[in-house]
Amino acid sequence: MSERREFEFVGMSACRPRSGVQNCPEVATNIPGVVAFRDSSAPETVVTMTAESWALFTNAVKAGEYDITA
Repeated sequence: MSERREFEFVGMSACRPRSGVQNCPEVATNIPGVVAFRDSSAPETVVTMTAESWALFTNAVKAGEYDITA
């Protein structure tokens, strides 16, 4: 039987409890090869991906490929 491990989510420093922000992105990288992502306002919805996919995604965001302000 395999051991089930729980994700250990970490929020951004801008979203610490004193900030008053309610919907912050949280990421868990404590399980090797898996990155989990969720919104603190909907913690039951978790998106998982490989570490490679996460790197591709974050690089694309940094490069401006997902300009949601347009």
